[in-house]
Amino acid sequence: MIVTLTDTDRLETAVNAAQVTFISSVTDGTRIRFGEGRSVTVIEPMAEVVETLNRALPWAER
Repeated sequence: MIVTLTDTDRLETAVNAAQVTFISSVTDGTRIRFGEGRSVTVIEPMAEVVETLNRALPWAER
């Protein structure tokens, strides 16, 4: 499922929750990593990103 977050340029960014491989907290917000060295940094705090991604995944515990 696709979720929408805000990148550091204040633009909406669509993220496929199923492709996320790693999430880390950085100075600018939260970095979301995908396969093949791709990543995006969003301004939302890590807890909010995790919650948003978990809601998007059908197998995530609620």
